[in-house]
Amino acid sequence: MGRKKIKIQPIEDERNKQVTFLKRKHGLMKKAYELSVLCNCEVAVVIFSSNNKLIQYSSDDMDKILMKYTQHNEPHETKSNADVSESRKQSLDHLKLCSGKNKSKQKKKKAI
Repeated sequence: MGRKKIKIQPIEDERNKQVTFLKRKHGLMKKAYELSVLCNCEVAVVIFSSNNKLIQYSSDDMDKILMKYTQHNEPHETKSNADVSESRKQSLDHLKLCSGKNKSKQKKKKAI
């Protein structure tokens, strides 16, 4: 049985916000670790919590990774919240379009 989808919006209740932050922070760190191990890449995650506490994870020396980042001159992929939101919207629109085509094909098969 799947989990219920939640609407992505700011959490008003402070206690719920803190619990969600802790759970998702743990999940993000786990994903960063898995990415570094599975793909043999350097990963650095920097988080400033709402109370300005610094949390960081790095698969290697953080200073080394940050130095490499600041000295990197080649074009690189950069994403913001707006980019991710737009990408999700496009994916959903595509899925709806594909779903509509599949339903149309199924109706044609039933008619035959």
